Amino acid sequence: MNTKHRLVLGIETSCDETGVALYGDNGLIAETLHSQIDIHSEYGGVVPELASRDHVRKLIPLIKRCFSKVSVNAEDLSGVAYTAGPGLIGALFAGVSVARSLAYGWGIPSVGVHHMEGHLLAPMLEEKPPSFPFVALLVSGGHTQLIRVGSIGDYELLGESLDDAAGEAFDKTAKLLNLGYPGGPALAACAKSGNSKRFTFPRPMTNRPGLDFSFSGLKTFALTTSQQHTLDKQTRADISRAFEEAVADTLAIKCKRALQKTGLSTLVVAGGVSANKHLRATLDTMTKGMNACVFYPRHKFCTDNGAMIAYAGYQRLKAGEHDKLIIQARPRWSLSELKQTVMQ
Repeated sequence: MNTKHRLVLGIETSCDETGVALYGDNGLIAETLHSQIDIHSEYGGVVPELASRDHVRKLIPLIKRCFSKVSVNAEDLSGVAYTAGPGLIGALFAGVSVARSLAYGWGIPSVGVHHMEGHLLAPMLEEKPPSFPFVALLVSGGHTQLIRVGSIGDYELLGESLDDAAGEAFDKTAKLLNLGYPGGPALAACAKSGNSKRFTFPRPMTNRPGLDFSFSGLKTFALTTSQQHTLDKQTRADISRAFEEAVADTLAIKCKRALQKTGLSTLVVAGGVSANKHLRATLDTMTKGMNACVFYPRHKFCTDNGAMIAYAGYQRLKAGEHDKLIIQARPRWSLSELKQTVMQ
């Protein structure tokens, strides 16, 4: 990678958002994002084939738009980063094929980025980023994991969900309450007018040692509660409030245990669910009470985006990593398989 001027194009197409960004020696200089919410809302969830087709339609125009924002062209680039997994295989290949083709045509290196590493490193895009080492809570529609992070690529899994991820439980609970799509934000909005004293939901797996999670039972508890009452507007709000509080409390309890176990005092929270205001307030209170600090990405970088992929790719390209002459997407991919990268 050219050390005189490093500028990386980042491409994210793992699910239902097409993200493009430019990150270089001077930080993030441009980013664009297209959401497919309108496409999938009719079906109440992501339709993989529709997601793939929309990535194909939108990706090149988004790249052009990103370039035009800062008057950048291909000659200014020193690398291309893209999400190689995990994710929907068709959506991943939409980004992989474009990224690899552009890099090959432009004569610059490319690197595949782990989607969850992108989320994990998203707080590094902030003006005051966290310092290594720290405990990371990755909480999204597909993952709920606690990880000890020593540096980029130095990841130790401390605990994870044994069934539904927290974001998945949010979406499914919102669907059974007929709150609309996307479920997580809809449930959070509904919970604002809920009575926190009407229902008390369990905090699963907090009465036993360990750092693993389980949210399927909480979702079932919400279903049973909804079946026992008339689902008027206030009841939906009360169930949403009880569910949201139970998830936030459960995550906070396990995060506190992880900090105590590792002896660290810095918590990083990332992934789509990290945008939830009640979760943030609960974690803020928890960390303050134990003289720890917590970092989040800004709201627009909580969900899938190109900026986090550009940043992670920038660091790995700068360390000398690059793709072999194959095109590969990985719908399943463990963080433990990644190589450690020393930041320069």
